[in-house]
Amino acid sequence: MSVRHQIKKCVLAYSGGLDTSVIVPWLRENYGCEVVCFTADLGQAEELSGLEAKAIASGASKCYVEDLRLEFLNDFVFPTLRAGAIYERKYLLGTSFARPLIAKRMVEVAEAEGADAVAHGATGKGNDQVRFELTVMALNPRLRIIAPWREWEIRSRKDALEYAAKHNVPVTATEKSIYSRDRNFWHISHEGGLLENPWLEPEEAMHQLSVAPEQAPDQPEYLEIDFKQGLPVRVNGVAHGPLGIMEALNAIGGRHGIGRVDLVENRLVGIKSHGVYETPGGTLLYLAHQAIEELVLDRETLHYKLQVALKYADLVYNGQWFTPLREALDAFVNVTQHNVSGRARFKLYKGQAILVGRQSPHSLYREDYATFDQDDVYNQQDAEGFIKLFGLPLKVQAMIDIEGSGVSKYRQPDFSQFKRD
Repeated sequence: MSVRHQIKKCVLAYSGGLDTSVIVPWLRENYGCEVVCFTADLGQAEELSGLEAKAIASGASKCYVEDLRLEFLNDFVFPTLRAGAIYERKYLLGTSFARPLIAKRMVEVAEAEGADAVAHGATGKGNDQVRFELTVMALNPRLRIIAPWREWEIRSRKDALEYAAKHNVPVTATEKSIYSRDRNFWHISHEGGLLENPWLEPEEAMHQLSVAPEQAPDQPEYLEIDFKQGLPVRVNGVAHGPLGIMEALNAIGGRHGIGRVDLVENRLVGIKSHGVYETPGGTLLYLAHQAIEELVLDRETLHYKLQVALKYADLVYNGQWFTPLREALDAFVNVTQHNVSGRARFKLYKGQAILVGRQSPHSLYREDYATFDQDDVYNQQDAEGFIKLFGLPLKVQAMIDIEGSGVSKYRQPDFSQFKRD
């Protein structure tokens, strides 16, 4: 018996898109196994309509559709926000931290169903295959992982459409207009199509969560966001839970064209990809969180946290959520957030979120310390001794240079810049 026919039941991470739709009959045809679909509701909205019926029509024995939006925000989105993690200066990790949650619940469904395998629709060129599989390996390494894109003969979306037509699989993608999208409560990403050429301007019709800045209101709108210990709690003075926070900020940011990012990023597998992200509410949360941290974190903690944020972003992007290092970094971040409470105020206008005010009961900023007027706390004459000590290494090095060559190394001419006649 071949390896392919040793699988009895497989749980598939199912989105209802082209790739996962054709995977259902492909698994049955090539592995002879029962297929159970699992879909996580992370805020895809209308995309979930009719999904269970579609999965059954494609050949699945059943389909789980579970609302994980609250867990998504509380356990994955907000910890990443509190860490300040941003991948390659722009990407707010909307797809990255969704995958470990989907895979985590997929493993739990597989265990409940008595399945011996799980499958996903990530390609062999992308990051998601790593994110899914690292999670499975961390949570239940006994499960077999099937990645059809690394096995089958399908090599393009055209091939997938032909396979779908042959097996009577209902799909909505067409050859004329194909974008690979991932949407959840945090963002939407767009890849493929015209975006495969990074020189071409993205077509406006592609965007779904935000208006073009030039089409945004001609009058600015003021926005206030309150945080308590690093977590958002109010929008414009109105208390909301996590879901309400995101609904409100996505609507506000979207109508002002906030949060559009065009990025050529370095994938984990070693190639570059071009994508466009829309993260209206998330962008506002990051900016507000940063504004309050500016007030309450001391210099050394803030500077070290910036380093932690870079590493945290790499871990999330690389799918290393369920790792000891991520847990350890969370412990550090949690301590830094004890005093991150306060309010940030913005003026939103034509794609820009302009910070116009911030306040916190734990602010370390004191006007009476920072003023150029006379004060009783800071003696400006004390700066002389501080500068002498701070610059002592430079002074010692210059004195040694002068004793040897008669001039500081930074005064010596660079003869490589001179040309001989």
